[in-house]
Amino acid sequence: MSTKPTTTDLEWTELDQRAVDTARVLAADAVQKVGNGHPGTAMSLAPAAYTLFQKVMRHDPADANWVGRDRFVLSAGHSSLTLYTQLYLAGFGLELDDLKSFRTWGSKTPGHPEYGHTTGVETTTGPLGQGVANAVGMAMAARYERGLFDPDAPQGESPFDHFVYCIAGDGCLQEGISAEASSMAGHQKLGNLVLLWDDNHISIEGDTETAVSEDTVKRYEAYGWHVQRVAPKPDGDLDPHALYDAIEEAKKVTDRPSFIAMRSIIAWPAPNAQNTEAAHGSALGEEEVAATKRVLGFDPEQSFEVSDEVIAHTRKALERGSRAKAEWEKSFQEWRSANPERAAEFDRIAAGELPKGWEDSIPVFEPGKGVATRAASGKVLQALGAVIPELWGGSADLAGSNNTTIDKTSSFLPADNPLPEADPYGRTIHFGIREHAMAAEMNGIALHGNTRIYGGTFLVFSDYMRNAVRLSALMHLPVTYVWTHDSIGLGEDGPTHQPVEHLASLRAIPGLNVVRPADANETAIAWREILKRWTKEFGVGAPHGLALTRQGVPTYEPNEDAARGGYVMFEADGGEPQVVLIATGSEVHVAVEARERLQAEGVPTRVVSMPSVEWFEEQDQGYRDSVLPPSVRARVAVEAGIGLTWHKYVGDAGRIVSLEHFGASADGKVLFEKFGFTAENVAAVARESLTAAQR
Repeated sequence: MSTKPTTTDLEWTELDQRAVDTARVLAADAVQKVGNGHPGTAMSLAPAAYTLFQKVMRHDPADANWVGRDRFVLSAGHSSLTLYTQLYLAGFGLELDDLKSFRTWGSKTPGHPEYGHTTGVETTTGPLGQGVANAVGMAMAARYERGLFDPDAPQGESPFDHFVYCIAGDGCLQEGISAEASSMAGHQKLGNLVLLWDDNHISIEGDTETAVSEDTVKRYEAYGWHVQRVAPKPDGDLDPHALYDAIEEAKKVTDRPSFIAMRSIIAWPAPNAQNTEAAHGSALGEEEVAATKRVLGFDPEQSFEVSDEVIAHTRKALERGSRAKAEWEKSFQEWRSANPERAAEFDRIAAGELPKGWEDSIPVFEPGKGVATRAASGKVLQALGAVIPELWGGSADLAGSNNTTIDKTSSFLPADNPLPEADPYGRTIHFGIREHAMAAEMNGIALHGNTRIYGGTFLVFSDYMRNAVRLSALMHLPVTYVWTHDSIGLGEDGPTHQPVEHLASLRAIPGLNVVRPADANETAIAWREILKRWTKEFGVGAPHGLALTRQGVPTYEPNEDAARGGYVMFEADGGEPQVVLIATGSEVHVAVEARERLQAEGVPTRVVSMPSVEWFEEQDQGYRDSVLPPSVRARVAVEAGIGLTWHKYVGDAGRIVSLEHFGASADGKVLFEKFGFTAENVAAVARESLTAAQR
């Protein structure tokens, strides 16, 4: 570890310092005006954020989505004003009125940064540590993108080379997800990642000595990061010269991610509020805001004071950004001329299109044969991998069980990794036993752009991932979760590994599409539909969760209506249906067998396979009624999980064959029999529903 001295060529004028102090008073005023928020960190971090946005990062405020830009992630999302003030000063589109409307209805400045809501915000942050993992994912995606388009260029000379900067706080680094992600980053030797730690020793409950005593800097050394510590100025303020030096040093280290510990004083230079927990999450108060303005040489009677000289100075970021982009465009055009085939691939991917004829690669499975849907998914992925180069992914150390290995000969690993398949630009990611970080890294990969990502684990472990999955949905990101071992059907591993509440719980996340295919052909159709929904023609994207079986299930004839979420798999014989059996996944074949029993008794019975409730709900009412006729009140839903999803579909006369308790350790077939997932029981329950419908 090194401690950087304050010797630098950084140009830092009085106007720069005035701009930093302006950001501080704007943060204090914004929180004071609305009456709530987090002023202290935004005040103390102002020099660091300003140095990044005005002195370090390659970006163009007039084109926030420029593909050649550096990325910035504010993992400490509660300090959103750290970011908003810099977006305002640099000219990303925020204006003073936006800061005045901080945390109010309809404003561009919500309490935590939201991707897609505010120009210049690269990811939604707030749940602590998520941003660290997002940044790791972005750095991984940058390397894979380079491998797709410009793998042979010398280090630092490709138009696809850029840096990912992340500011994290004490809380971020206490969360376990940041440890998972930081371990991954060190292992992957992501030299394009720079993490700045705001080491202010304060959290909501006070001094971090209440909860933390490890040496965080040494922890990052142990992860394999390049580590520096930046000392503050004698008065306690962050030193932009020392910080700039540290960042420039970090950029030279290309074989490791870089960690920069910045010792700061929260709410500096508020006379009474600095270094207090109150400054973390509460307005400073009118008197303290005024006192702070006096210290900084601002008029205490004015609010949201920004001099013309300051804004003219900081908006020069637009000119610098335009020049940087123009310079980048020259190298980009040179690359295009030298690599016409790769350039055509880049244009296709950037346009959100899939290769022509890609659907022809998707296998069709022979009806009648028993195939686990996880195995079918693996075959589909391997087929797609051959024709969609931007598709990549892996598993949280369960690849053999999840069937997520897209290419066994190509692992995304740094060049000096001893494994023979190691390739810095490899297709298969080994996320390690880090489910939560995997999900958030997938978010970062999707946010970075120009690649398509999936990741797998057991469905029961989606609990570890849930917060990141929720953020996938909140940001409408096209990530795909491959969740296998989806029910008690997995068998002997028992109730710790058998999901029961998970399907209903995941369906409760707005914007997440849960897909539980009945067989191999539904699995293939599901993958095709998911990939189609990644294209720009579908508009706003959405994450998908595939719930797949460990055990083999019968294969049926493919039906394209599976892509509509629910469809008539088997129609009633002998007239209009008297009862409808609705099932998903491995329970569909049970419903099919129950239908045969009911038909033999003279009861016309329809079987509806519903792989995705969310896709089904997208269909118009006419289609939904054609699948589930309102006139047929006798209905049975069959799913080996809690029945919460199905009440709206079965109605007052309907019944649900579900699992309202945990499983057990035994063969999956035995468990299905013991817990009532048999054709005999489903048929009996259907008769109960028929009786109820006749009352």
